[in-house]
Amino acid sequence: MPLSGLAADSNTEKAVSTSSRERILQAAKHLFARNGYENTSTVAIARDAGTSESQLMKHFGSKQGLLVAILDRGWAGIIQRVQALSSRDNPGRLFGMLEAIVIEMGNDQELKELMTLESRRMRKDGRDVLMSRGYRQFAELFDVVLSDMRRDGQIRADLNLEAVRAALVGMTESLLRDQVVAMRSDLRAGFSFDDIREVLQALVPALAGDPVTPFKSANG
Repeated sequence: MPLSGLAADSNTEKAVSTSSRERILQAAKHLFARNGYENTSTVAIARDAGTSESQLMKHFGSKQGLLVAILDRGWAGIIQRVQALSSRDNPGRLFGMLEAIVIEMGNDQELKELMTLESRRMRKDGRDVLMSRGYRQFAELFDVVLSDMRRDGQIRADLNLEAVRAALVGMTESLLRDQVVAMRSDLRAGFSFDDIREVLQALVPALAGDPVTPFKSANG
C-alpha cells in the first residue's frame, strides 16, 4: 500500500478513536480562538470536527454551551494544579493559585485567548454574562484561602475579601489579556512569565501590611 494510503488510514483510525464530543471541543476551541466566538458558526465547528450539527446540539445544547464546556475544562486544569500544591502556608497557597492560572494559560495559547477575551462578554444569543461553573469552583477555593489568611492575621481586617479576590484574579487575567491583545495590536506588553510571577509575589505579602495613607485630592 502507498505511504499516502497508510497516512489516510491512520487519520481515519484516529478520527474513529476520538469521540465526536471531543472532536467538537477541539474544533470549537481552535475556531473560537482563531476567528472569535461571534464569527464562528456551529456549521463550521461541526464540519471541522467531522460530525454533524445535531451531534453538537446533542452534546452541548448550543454554541454558548460549547464555549462554557471549553472554559470549564480550562478551569478544571487550573483547579487540578491548585489541588496538587505542596505549600502548607497560606500566602504560598494564594500565590500558587494565581500562578496556576498563569501556567495553565501559558501552556495553551488557544485557551489563554478564550479565557481572557471571550469568557465574560455579553452574547448576542443571551443577555447574561457568561460565567462558567469551573470559575465559580475556583473562586470558592480562593475564598477559602483568603478566609484562612484573615483568620491567621495575614490579611488586614479592613479589607473586603471578595474585593481582594476580584482584584488579584482580575489583575492576573489582565496581565495575560494584555499579552494576547499585544499579539493582535500595537499595545506594548513586553513582560514574561517570570515578570508576572514577580509582580504577584510582591503583592501577596502586601495584603497584611499597614493601611496606606489615602492620596489627598488636588483641592486639599
